[in-house]
Amino acid sequence: METRELRYFVAVAEEQHVGRAAERLGMAQPPLSRAIAQLERRLGARLFVRGPRGVTLTAPGHTLLEEGRAALAAVDAAERRTRRAADAGRGTTAGVVLTAKAGASSELMAKLLDAYAAEPDAVEVEVVLSPPGHQALMLRDGRADVAILHDPFDDLSGFDTEPLVVEDQVLVLPAGHPASGRTSLSVAEARSLPDLPPPRWPRVDGSYPDGPGPELRDLTQVLQLVRLGRTALVLPESARVNLRDGLAVVPLCDAPQVTTVIAWPPQSTSTGVAGLVRTATRL
Repeated sequence: METRELRYFVAVAEEQHVGRAAERLGMAQPPLSRAIAQLERRLGARLFVRGPRGVTLTAPGHTLLEEGRAALAAVDAAERRTRRAADAGRGTTAGVVLTAKAGASSELMAKLLDAYAAEPDAVEVEVVLSPPGHQALMLRDGRADVAILHDPFDDLSGFDTEPLVVEDQVLVLPAGHPASGRTSLSVAEARSLPDLPPPRWPRVDGSYPDGPGPELRDLTQVLQLVRLGRTALVLPESARVNLRDGLAVVPLCDAPQVTTVIAWPPQSTSTGVAGLVRTATRL
């Protein structure tokens, strides 16, 4: 398969409509339809079920979408990292892009960046904060060189990792709420609080899962809604230090522990990434 064909297929699969996919790709609809039909013939598999309102993926189509996204991310990553290697070869100092969840692990990140900056061979570190679930994707497609991830919530497959912190989880809820006086709650109890539905975070494609909770993009936004009594939030215990008035914290007695890790692609040859990882594991 060619990367061009994969990009065509992914666009149609995500838009669920050939016309919208053609508009997104900046091409006419007939050649896009022909390209998809040719791809199906080559693979010997029907990828879409055509209907009057658009298309839906078949089981083979779902497989190709998952594998195709990974393949395109790898191609994009190869291009970005090759350009960086070329810059380094021309004597341009190659910095490091570090990605993390907005509002998460802030104390750990501050200590890490300060300690690394004091190293004699330190390079510039660009910090990119993004919504939950985006960090692993950025690491895979080359937009980031290293990431702060959280197991079991982030997909660590395919990365080299070093654990940094292991901690329990807590429920953050409005001060004065009836449940705020409890010494602990179960995960089921936390999820079933009728007046505090859990927030909904965006998927990597920008859509939101169904549910009664508010749609959110960053931790600052959700903490404000917690204070207003609109939602409750599960966080690692270390988040206590950044919480202000109007919030209460209750331990979750049966929630799995969260392991914060520093992660990087195994093929990385960046001395900046190696130095950052060494500093993180030392801290």
